[in-house]
Amino acid sequence: GYVNQSAAWPSPLSPSKYVSPLSPGVVLQTPSTLSSGMPDMPPESPAMEPLELLISSDISAIIEHTRRVMHIENNDIVHVNANGRISIVHIHEDPTLETITPSTRTLSTVEMELSEIMKGKFDYFMQKEIHEQPESTVNTMRGRINFAEGTVLLGGLTRHLTDIKRCRRMLFIACGTSYNACVSTRIIMEELTELPVTMELASDFIDRGCPVFRDDVCFFVSQSGETADTLEALMYAKSHGALCVGITNTVGSAIARESVCGVHINAGAEIGVASTKAFTSQIIAIIMIALVLSQDSISKQPCRKQILADLQRVPELIKEVLTQDEQIKEFAKQISECRSLLVLGRGFQHGVCLEGALKIKEISYIHTEGIMAGELKHGPLALVDEAMPIILIATRDRTYSKVQNAKHQVHARAGKLMLICSKGDKEIQDGISPQFCFEVPEVADCLQVLVNIIPLQLLSFHLAVARGYNVDQPRNLAKSVTVQ
Repeated sequence: GYVNQSAAWPSPLSPSKYVSPLSPGVVLQTPSTLSSGMPDMPPESPAMEPLELLISSDISAIIEHTRRVMHIENNDIVHVNANGRISIVHIHEDPTLETITPSTRTLSTVEMELSEIMKGKFDYFMQKEIHEQPESTVNTMRGRINFAEGTVLLGGLTRHLTDIKRCRRMLFIACGTSYNACVSTRIIMEELTELPVTMELASDFIDRGCPVFRDDVCFFVSQSGETADTLEALMYAKSHGALCVGITNTVGSAIARESVCGVHINAGAEIGVASTKAFTSQIIAIIMIALVLSQDSISKQPCRKQILADLQRVPELIKEVLTQDEQIKEFAKQISECRSLLVLGRGFQHGVCLEGALKIKEISYIHTEGIMAGELKHGPLALVDEAMPIILIATRDRTYSKVQNAKHQVHARAGKLMLICSKGDKEIQDGISPQFCFEVPEVADCLQVLVNIIPLQLLSFHLAVARGYNVDQPRNLAKSVTVQ
Protein backbone atom coordinates (compact mmCIF):
# COMPACT_ATOMS: atom_id res chain seq x y z
CA GLY A 1 0.00 0.00 0.00
CA TYR A 2 1.07 3.59 -0.62
CA VAL A 3 -0.07 6.98 0.69
CA ASN A 4 0.65 9.92 -1.61
CA GLN A 5 0.53 13.62 -0.79
CA SER A 6 1.06 16.43 -3.26
CA ALA A 7 3.39 19.35 -2.46
CA ALA A 8 1.09 21.63 -4.44
CA TRP A 9 -2.07 20.49 -2.62
CA PRO A 10 -0.94 19.29 0.82
CA SER A 11 -4.41 18.69 2.30
CA PRO A 12 -5.65 15.74 0.22
CA LEU A 13 -4.23 12.24 0.76
CA SER A 14 -4.35 9.46 -1.84
CA PRO A 15 -3.82 5.97 -0.41
CA SER A 16 -3.56 3.20 -3.03
CA LYS A 17 -3.26 -0.57 -2.80
CA TYR A 18 -1.46 -3.15 -4.91
CA VAL A 19 -0.95 -6.58 -3.28
CA SER A 20 0.07 -5.20 0.16
CA PRO A 21 -2.73 -4.84 2.75
CA LEU A 22 -4.27 -1.44 3.37
CA SER A 23 -7.22 -0.77 5.70
CA PRO A 24 -8.46 2.77 6.28
CA GLY A 25 -10.22 2.99 9.64
CA VAL A 26 -12.88 5.64 10.20
CA VAL A 27 -13.74 7.35 13.50
CA LEU A 28 -17.32 8.57 13.15
CA GLN A 29 -19.29 11.21 15.02
CA THR A 30 -23.01 12.09 15.12
CA PRO A 31 -25.41 11.04 12.32
CA SER A 32 -25.61 13.50 9.46
CA THR A 33 -26.57 13.54 5.83
CA LEU A 34 -25.01 11.01 3.50
CA SER A 35 -23.76 13.68 1.12
CA SER A 36 -21.56 15.33 3.71
CA GLY A 37 -19.88 12.15 4.89
CA MET A 38 -18.94 8.77 3.53
CA PRO A 39 -20.13 8.08 -0.01
CA ASP A 40 -19.55 4.35 0.50
CA MET A 41 -21.51 3.94 3.75
CA PRO A 42 -23.80 0.87 3.59
CA PRO A 43 -27.39 1.99 2.88
CA GLU A 44 -28.72 0.22 6.00
CA SER A 45 -26.38 2.26 8.27
CA PRO A 46 -27.10 5.84 9.35
CA ALA A 47 -24.69 8.20 7.59
CA MET A 48 -22.17 9.86 9.86
CA GLU A 49 -19.57 12.51 9.34
CA PRO A 50 -16.00 11.22 9.61
CA LEU A 51 -14.16 12.68 12.58
CA GLU A 52 -10.84 11.05 11.68
CA LEU A 53 -9.49 8.80 8.97
CA LEU A 54 -6.72 6.40 10.06
CA ILE A 55 -4.78 4.51 7.39
CA SER A 56 -2.93 1.32 8.34
CA SER A 57 -1.71 -1.95 6.85
CA ASP A 58 -2.79 -3.80 10.02
CA ILE A 59 -6.13 -3.38 11.78
CA SER A 60 -4.58 -4.02 15.22
CA ALA A 61 -2.66 -0.72 14.91
CA ILE A 62 -5.88 1.33 14.90
CA ILE A 63 -8.24 -0.80 17.01
CA GLU A 64 -7.65 1.50 19.99
CA HIS A 65 -9.35 4.31 18.06
CA THR A 66 -11.99 2.64 15.88
CA ARG A 67 -13.52 -0.70 14.96
CA ARG A 68 -14.98 0.61 11.70
CA VAL A 69 -12.73 -0.26 8.76
CA MET A 70 -12.92 -0.33 5.00
CA HIS A 71 -11.11 -3.07 3.07
CA ILE A 72 -9.42 -1.74 -0.07
CA GLU A 73 -9.11 -4.00 -3.11
CA ASN A 74 -6.05 -4.39 -5.34
CA ASN A 75 -5.62 -1.47 -7.79
CA ASP A 76 -7.88 0.82 -5.75
CA ILE A 77 -6.93 4.48 -5.36
CA VAL A 78 -8.59 6.37 -2.51
CA HIS A 79 -8.76 10.17 -2.46
CA VAL A 80 -9.35 11.94 0.85
CA ASN A 81 -9.94 15.70 0.78
CA ALA A 82 -9.50 18.20 3.62
CA ASN A 83 -13.14 17.76 4.71
CA GLY A 84 -12.77 13.99 5.10
CA ARG A 85 -14.77 13.12 1.98
CA ILE A 86 -13.61 9.87 0.43
CA SER A 87 -13.78 8.93 -3.23
CA ILE A 88 -12.48 5.65 -4.67
CA VAL A 89 -11.51 4.69 -8.21
CA HIS A 90 -10.44 1.28 -9.43
CA ILE A 91 -7.84 0.72 -12.17
CA HIS A 92 -8.73 -2.31 -14.32
CA GLU A 93 -5.98 -4.49 -15.76
CA ASP A 94 -8.42 -6.16 -18.16
CA PRO A 95 -8.04 -4.38 -21.54
CA THR A 96 -11.68 -5.12 -22.43
CA LEU A 97 -12.90 -2.90 -19.56
CA GLU A 98 -12.73 0.83 -19.09
CA THR A 99 -9.35 1.62 -17.50
CA ILE A 100 -10.56 3.64 -14.51
CA THR A 101 -14.01 3.40 -12.92
CA PRO A 102 -15.50 4.88 -9.73
CA SER A 103 -15.98 2.29 -6.97
CA THR A 104 -17.54 1.95 -3.54
CA ARG A 105 -16.29 -0.09 -0.58
CA THR A 106 -18.48 -0.76 2.45
CA LEU A 107 -17.47 -0.19 6.05
CA SER A 108 -17.34 -3.23 8.32
CA THR A 109 -17.03 -3.62 12.08
CA VAL A 110 -14.00 -5.52 13.37
CA GLU A 111 -14.68 -8.00 16.19
CA MET A 112 -11.50 -7.42 18.18
CA GLU A 113 -10.98 -6.36 21.79
CA LEU A 114 -8.25 -3.93 22.84
CA SER A 115 -7.05 -6.48 25.44
CA GLU A 116 -6.08 -8.82 22.59
CA ILE A 117 -3.30 -6.47 21.51
CA MET A 118 -2.00 -5.69 25.01
CA LYS A 119 0.71 -7.72 26.78
CA GLY A 120 -1.16 -7.97 30.08
CA LYS A 121 0.95 -9.73 32.74
CA PHE A 122 3.55 -10.91 30.20
CA ASP A 123 6.78 -9.25 29.12
CA TYR A 124 6.47 -10.15 25.44
CA PHE A 125 3.62 -10.71 22.97
CA MET A 126 5.07 -14.06 21.89
CA GLN A 127 5.13 -15.25 25.50
CA LYS A 128 1.51 -14.17 25.92
CA GLU A 129 0.46 -15.89 22.71
CA ILE A 130 2.14 -19.17 23.68
CA HIS A 131 0.21 -19.15 26.97
CA GLU A 132 -3.06 -18.21 25.19
CA GLN A 133 -3.16 -21.49 23.26
CA PRO A 134 -5.52 -23.31 25.66
CA GLU A 135 -8.07 -20.56 24.90
CA SER A 136 -7.27 -20.12 21.18
CA THR A 137 -7.67 -23.86 20.49
CA VAL A 138 -11.08 -23.77 22.17
CA ASN A 139 -12.07 -20.76 20.04
CA THR A 140 -11.08 -22.61 16.85
CA MET A 141 -13.46 -25.47 17.76
CA ARG A 142 -16.23 -23.42 19.35
CA GLY A 143 -19.59 -23.76 17.58
CA ARG A 144 -18.13 -26.20 15.05
CA ILE A 145 -17.72 -29.49 16.90
CA ASN A 146 -20.61 -31.20 18.66
CA PHE A 147 -18.71 -33.56 20.94
CA ALA A 148 -21.91 -35.21 22.24
CA GLU A 149 -23.06 -36.23 18.76
CA GLY A 150 -19.61 -36.63 17.20
CA THR A 151 -20.30 -34.20 14.36
CA VAL A 152 -18.35 -31.32 12.84
CA LEU A 153 -19.93 -28.41 10.95
CA LEU A 154 -17.85 -25.91 8.97
CA GLY A 155 -20.32 -23.39 7.58
CA GLY A 156 -17.81 -21.89 5.17
CA LEU A 157 -17.46 -25.20 3.32
CA THR A 158 -21.04 -26.55 3.44
CA ARG A 159 -22.04 -25.55 -0.10
CA HIS A 160 -18.87 -27.02 -1.62
CA LEU A 161 -18.43 -30.28 0.31
CA THR A 162 -19.69 -32.40 -2.58
CA ASP A 163 -17.16 -30.85 -4.97
CA ILE A 164 -14.31 -31.33 -2.48
CA LYS A 165 -15.20 -35.00 -1.91
CA ARG A 166 -15.26 -35.62 -5.69
CA CYS A 167 -11.87 -34.04 -6.39
CA ARG A 168 -8.95 -36.08 -7.77
CA ARG A 169 -6.36 -34.57 -5.40
CA MET A 170 -5.93 -31.92 -2.75
CA LEU A 171 -3.08 -29.41 -2.74
CA PHE A 172 -2.09 -27.52 0.42
CA ILE A 173 -0.21 -24.36 -0.52
CA ALA A 174 1.44 -22.14 2.09
CA CYS A 175 4.66 -20.56 3.37
CA GLY A 176 6.65 -20.76 6.60
CA THR A 177 4.70 -21.74 9.71
CA SER A 178 1.51 -22.30 7.71
CA TYR A 179 3.37 -24.77 5.48
CA ASN A 180 4.59 -26.63 8.58
CA ALA A 181 0.99 -26.86 9.82
CA CYS A 182 0.05 -28.47 6.50
CA VAL A 183 2.93 -30.99 6.77
CA SER A 184 1.77 -31.86 10.30
CA THR A 185 -1.74 -32.77 9.08
CA ARG A 186 -0.96 -34.45 5.75
CA ILE A 187 -1.06 -38.02 7.09
CA ILE A 188 -4.46 -37.70 8.78
CA MET A 189 -5.93 -35.91 5.77
CA GLU A 190 -4.84 -38.77 3.50
CA GLU A 191 -6.07 -41.42 5.94
CA LEU A 192 -9.54 -39.97 6.47
CA THR A 193 -10.25 -38.84 2.89
CA GLU A 194 -8.31 -41.55 0.99
CA LEU A 195 -7.33 -38.87 -1.51
CA PRO A 196 -3.81 -37.94 -2.64
CA VAL A 197 -2.59 -34.87 -0.75
CA THR A 198 0.38 -32.79 -1.87
CA MET A 199 2.23 -30.05 0.03
CA GLU A 200 3.48 -27.02 -1.88
CA LEU A 201 5.59 -24.06 -0.84
CA ALA A 202 3.78 -21.16 -2.51
CA SER A 203 6.91 -19.59 -4.01
CA ASP A 204 8.04 -22.90 -5.53
CA PHE A 205 4.50 -23.68 -6.73
CA ILE A 206 4.54 -20.44 -8.74
CA ASP A 207 8.11 -20.83 -10.03
CA ARG A 208 7.41 -24.33 -11.36
CA GLY A 209 4.11 -23.41 -12.92
CA CYS A 210 2.69 -26.51 -11.23
CA PRO A 211 0.01 -28.28 -13.32
CA VAL A 212 -3.41 -27.59 -11.83
CA PHE A 213 -6.67 -29.08 -13.10
CA ARG A 214 -10.35 -28.26 -12.79
CA ASP A 215 -10.99 -31.27 -10.54
CA ASP A 216 -8.27 -30.27 -8.05
CA VAL A 217 -9.00 -28.60 -4.73
CA CYS A 218 -6.35 -26.13 -3.55
CA PHE A 219 -6.19 -25.08 0.11
CA PHE A 220 -4.36 -21.79 0.75
CA VAL A 221 -3.19 -21.46 4.34
CA SER A 222 -2.04 -18.10 5.72
CA GLN A 223 -2.22 -16.48 9.16
CA SER A 224 -2.51 -12.92 7.80
CA GLY A 225 -4.37 -13.79 4.61
CA GLU A 226 -2.12 -11.32 2.78
CA THR A 227 1.02 -13.43 2.12
CA ALA A 228 2.15 -12.32 -1.35
CA ASP A 229 3.39 -15.71 -2.63
CA THR A 230 0.33 -17.55 -1.34
CA LEU A 231 -1.99 -14.94 -2.84
CA GLU A 232 -0.26 -15.17 -6.23
CA ALA A 233 -0.52 -18.97 -6.08
CA LEU A 234 -4.24 -18.61 -5.35
CA MET A 235 -4.76 -16.40 -8.41
CA TYR A 236 -2.78 -18.91 -10.53
CA ALA A 237 -4.89 -21.87 -9.33
CA LYS A 238 -8.08 -19.87 -9.76
CA SER A 239 -7.18 -19.05 -13.36
CA HIS A 240 -6.79 -22.79 -14.01
CA GLY A 241 -10.28 -23.57 -12.72
CA ALA A 242 -9.40 -25.30 -9.44
CA LEU A 243 -11.64 -24.92 -6.41
CA CYS A 244 -9.78 -22.54 -4.06
CA VAL A 245 -10.29 -22.84 -0.30
CA GLY A 246 -8.83 -20.27 2.10
CA ILE A 247 -7.71 -21.02 5.67
CA THR A 248 -6.83 -17.72 7.37
CA ASN A 249 -6.92 -15.94 10.72
CA THR A 250 -8.03 -12.59 9.30
CA VAL A 251 -11.59 -11.85 8.24
CA GLY A 252 -11.70 -9.67 5.13
CA SER A 253 -8.11 -10.45 4.11
CA ALA A 254 -7.17 -10.78 0.43
CA ILE A 255 -7.05 -14.60 0.53
CA ALA A 256 -10.40 -14.73 2.37
CA ARG A 257 -11.98 -12.52 -0.30
CA GLU A 258 -10.45 -14.24 -3.32
CA SER A 259 -11.19 -17.82 -2.19
CA VAL A 260 -14.41 -19.51 -3.24
CA CYS A 261 -14.95 -20.82 0.30
CA GLY A 262 -12.91 -21.26 3.44
CA VAL A 263 -12.40 -21.65 7.17
CA HIS A 264 -11.51 -18.90 9.62
CA ILE A 265 -9.25 -20.30 12.37
CA ASN A 266 -10.41 -17.85 15.11
CA ALA A 267 -7.03 -17.82 16.87
CA GLY A 268 -7.35 -14.14 17.80
CA ALA A 269 -4.92 -11.31 17.16
CA GLU A 270 -1.28 -12.39 16.93
CA ILE A 271 1.21 -9.55 17.36
CA GLY A 272 4.56 -11.33 17.74
CA VAL A 273 6.32 -11.91 14.42
CA ALA A 274 7.02 -15.57 15.27
CA SER A 275 3.66 -17.32 14.90
CA THR A 276 2.62 -19.62 17.75
CA LYS A 277 -1.10 -19.90 18.45
CA ALA A 278 -1.97 -19.57 14.76
CA PHE A 279 0.06 -22.76 14.14
CA THR A 280 -1.96 -24.87 16.58
CA SER A 281 -5.26 -23.37 15.39
CA GLN A 282 -4.37 -24.06 11.74
CA ILE A 283 -3.69 -27.70 12.60
CA ILE A 284 -7.07 -28.03 14.34
CA ALA A 285 -8.84 -26.31 11.41
CA ILE A 286 -7.29 -28.71 8.87
CA ILE A 287 -8.11 -31.74 11.07
CA MET A 288 -11.71 -30.49 11.29
CA ILE A 289 -11.83 -30.35 7.49
CA ALA A 290 -10.65 -33.98 7.38
CA LEU A 291 -13.32 -34.93 9.94
CA VAL A 292 -16.04 -33.21 7.90
CA LEU A 293 -14.97 -34.94 4.68
CA SER A 294 -15.00 -38.38 6.38
CA GLN A 295 -18.26 -37.87 8.29
CA ASP A 296 -20.21 -40.32 6.11
CA SER A 297 -17.52 -43.04 6.02
CA ILE A 298 -18.45 -46.00 8.23
CA SER A 299 -14.94 -47.47 8.17
CA LYS A 300 -13.45 -44.20 9.50
CA GLN A 301 -15.79 -43.87 12.51
CA PRO A 302 -13.48 -45.50 15.13
CA CYS A 303 -10.62 -43.18 14.12
CA ARG A 304 -12.94 -40.15 14.08
CA LYS A 305 -14.32 -40.97 17.55
CA GLN A 306 -10.84 -41.15 19.05
CA ILE A 307 -9.81 -37.85 17.42
CA LEU A 308 -12.97 -36.07 18.60
CA ALA A 309 -12.59 -37.41 22.15
CA ASP A 310 -8.98 -36.24 22.31
CA LEU A 311 -9.71 -32.86 20.68
CA GLN A 312 -11.90 -32.09 23.68
CA ARG A 313 -8.92 -32.75 25.98
CA VAL A 314 -6.35 -30.75 24.00
CA PRO A 315 -6.78 -27.35 25.75
CA GLU A 316 -6.23 -28.90 29.19
CA LEU A 317 -3.26 -30.92 27.95
CA ILE A 318 -1.62 -27.77 26.56
CA LYS A 319 -2.08 -26.15 29.99
CA GLU A 320 -0.35 -29.16 31.54
CA VAL A 321 2.66 -28.85 29.21
CA LEU A 322 2.93 -25.10 29.90
CA THR A 323 3.68 -25.89 33.57
CA GLN A 324 7.16 -27.05 32.44
CA ASP A 325 8.07 -23.47 31.50
CA GLU A 326 10.72 -23.06 34.24
CA GLN A 327 12.40 -26.40 33.46
CA ILE A 328 12.63 -25.45 29.77
CA LYS A 329 13.99 -22.01 30.73
CA GLU A 330 16.86 -23.65 32.66
CA PHE A 331 17.64 -25.94 29.73
CA ALA A 332 17.65 -22.95 27.36
CA LYS A 333 20.29 -21.22 29.51
CA GLN A 334 22.55 -24.29 29.20
CA ILE A 335 22.49 -24.37 25.41
CA SER A 336 22.15 -20.63 24.70
CA GLU A 337 25.76 -20.37 23.47
CA CYS A 338 25.52 -23.21 20.94
CA ARG A 339 26.08 -22.47 17.24
CA SER A 340 23.76 -25.14 15.76
CA LEU A 341 20.85 -27.37 16.77
CA LEU A 342 19.17 -30.42 15.24
CA VAL A 343 15.51 -31.34 15.79
CA LEU A 344 14.65 -34.96 14.96
CA GLY A 345 11.32 -36.75 14.57
CA ARG A 346 9.30 -38.70 12.04
CA GLY A 347 5.75 -39.45 10.96
CA PHE A 348 3.32 -36.88 12.33
CA GLN A 349 6.19 -35.21 14.20
CA HIS A 350 8.10 -34.18 11.08
CA GLY A 351 6.04 -31.00 10.84
CA VAL A 352 6.78 -30.29 14.51
CA CYS A 353 10.52 -30.64 13.80
CA LEU A 354 10.28 -28.14 10.95
CA GLU A 355 8.24 -25.69 13.00
CA GLY A 356 10.40 -25.99 16.12
CA ALA A 357 13.54 -25.41 14.04
CA LEU A 358 11.93 -22.41 12.33
CA LYS A 359 10.97 -20.83 15.66
CA ILE A 360 14.52 -21.18 17.05
CA LYS A 361 16.01 -19.73 13.86
CA GLU A 362 13.53 -16.85 13.74
CA ILE A 363 14.05 -15.35 17.16
CA SER A 364 17.29 -16.72 18.66
CA TYR A 365 19.33 -16.66 15.41
CA ILE A 366 20.77 -20.14 16.07
CA HIS A 367 21.21 -22.28 12.97
CA THR A 368 18.68 -25.07 13.44
CA GLU A 369 17.58 -27.90 11.17
CA GLY A 370 14.40 -29.95 11.43
CA ILE A 371 15.28 -33.40 10.12
CA MET A 372 13.18 -36.49 9.41
CA ALA A 373 14.69 -39.09 11.77
CA GLY A 374 14.60 -41.67 8.98
CA GLU A 375 17.08 -39.54 7.03
CA LEU A 376 19.61 -39.38 9.87
CA LYS A 377 21.86 -42.07 8.42
CA HIS A 378 21.75 -40.48 4.97
CA GLY A 379 24.06 -37.61 5.85
CA PRO A 380 23.03 -35.61 8.96
CA LEU A 381 24.58 -38.22 11.31
CA ALA A 382 27.99 -36.84 10.29
CA LEU A 383 27.14 -33.64 12.23
CA VAL A 384 26.60 -35.44 15.53
CA ASP A 385 29.26 -35.08 18.21
CA GLU A 386 29.47 -34.20 21.93
CA ALA A 387 29.14 -30.47 21.15
CA MET A 388 25.95 -30.72 19.06
CA PRO A 389 22.65 -30.29 20.99
CA ILE A 390 19.97 -32.52 19.51
CA ILE A 391 16.25 -32.42 20.29
CA LEU A 392 14.50 -35.76 19.67
CA ILE A 393 10.71 -36.00 19.57
CA ALA A 394 10.02 -39.56 20.74
CA THR A 395 6.40 -39.77 21.88
CA ARG A 396 4.64 -43.13 21.69
CA ASP A 397 3.01 -43.36 18.27
CA ARG A 398 3.24 -45.69 15.27
CA THR A 399 6.86 -44.68 14.56
CA TYR A 400 8.05 -45.02 18.17
CA SER A 401 10.33 -48.04 17.61
CA LYS A 402 11.99 -46.38 14.62
CA VAL A 403 12.61 -43.19 16.60
CA GLN A 404 14.27 -45.34 19.30
CA ASN A 405 16.81 -46.39 16.67
CA ALA A 406 17.63 -42.73 16.02
CA LYS A 407 18.09 -42.19 19.76
CA HIS A 408 20.60 -45.06 19.96
CA GLN A 409 22.50 -43.74 16.93
CA VAL A 410 22.87 -40.28 18.49
CA HIS A 411 23.60 -41.64 21.97
CA ALA A 412 26.38 -43.88 20.63
CA ARG A 413 28.12 -40.79 19.22
CA ALA A 414 27.92 -38.86 22.52
CA GLY A 415 25.35 -36.40 21.11
CA LYS A 416 23.83 -33.98 23.65
CA LEU A 417 20.20 -35.20 23.64
CA MET A 418 17.06 -33.42 24.79
CA LEU A 419 13.94 -35.63 24.71
CA ILE A 420 10.30 -34.78 24.23
CA CYS A 421 8.64 -38.05 25.26
CA SER A 422 5.36 -39.49 26.50
CA LYS A 423 4.49 -39.11 30.16
CA GLY A 424 5.93 -41.96 32.26
CA ASP A 425 8.00 -43.43 29.43
CA LYS A 426 11.17 -44.46 31.31
CA GLU A 427 12.35 -46.77 28.53
CA ILE A 428 13.21 -43.98 26.09
CA GLN A 429 14.70 -41.86 28.92
CA ASP A 430 17.30 -44.52 29.78
CA GLY A 431 20.78 -42.98 29.83
CA ILE A 432 19.56 -39.38 29.57
CA SER A 433 19.62 -36.85 32.43
CA PRO A 434 16.09 -36.13 33.79
CA GLN A 435 16.65 -32.38 33.34
CA PHE A 436 16.90 -33.00 29.59
CA CYS A 437 13.63 -35.00 29.41
CA PHE A 438 10.33 -33.20 28.90
CA GLU A 439 7.27 -35.39 29.33
CA VAL A 440 4.04 -34.63 27.48
CA PRO A 441 0.63 -36.34 27.74
CA GLU A 442 -0.42 -38.88 25.11
CA VAL A 443 -3.24 -38.19 22.64
CA ALA A 444 -4.28 -39.49 19.23
CA ASP A 445 -1.29 -39.55 16.87
CA CYS A 446 -2.57 -36.71 14.68
CA LEU A 447 -3.14 -34.47 17.72
CA GLN A 448 0.19 -35.22 19.40
CA VAL A 449 1.71 -32.37 17.39
CA LEU A 450 -0.45 -29.89 19.34
CA VAL A 451 1.21 -30.78 22.65
CA ASN A 452 4.68 -31.59 21.30
CA ILE A 453 5.15 -28.14 19.75
CA ILE A 454 4.63 -26.32 23.08
CA PRO A 455 8.07 -27.22 24.59
CA LEU A 456 9.76 -26.13 21.36
CA GLN A 457 7.90 -22.80 21.33
CA LEU A 458 8.92 -22.20 24.94
CA LEU A 459 12.50 -23.23 24.21
CA SER A 460 12.79 -20.82 21.27
CA PHE A 461 11.38 -18.01 23.41
CA HIS A 462 13.74 -18.60 26.34
CA LEU A 463 16.75 -19.01 24.03
CA ALA A 464 16.05 -15.59 22.50
CA VAL A 465 15.64 -13.96 25.94
CA ALA A 466 18.83 -15.64 27.23
CA ARG A 467 20.75 -14.33 24.22
CA GLY A 468 19.38 -10.81 24.70
CA TYR A 469 17.38 -10.50 21.48
CA ASN A 470 14.08 -8.77 20.72
CA VAL A 471 11.59 -11.64 20.83
CA ASP A 472 8.63 -9.86 19.23
CA GLN A 473 10.54 -8.12 16.44
CA PRO A 474 13.33 -10.35 15.09
CA ARG A 475 15.72 -8.72 12.67
CA ASN A 476 14.95 -8.67 8.93
CA LEU A 477 11.45 -10.20 9.40
CA ALA A 478 7.89 -8.89 9.18
CA LYS A 479 4.60 -10.30 10.52
CA SER A 480 2.86 -10.21 7.13
CA VAL A 481 5.12 -11.07 4.19
CA THR A 482 3.58 -8.92 1.46
CA VAL A 483 6.55 -8.96 -0.95
CA GLN A 484 7.95 -11.86 -2.94
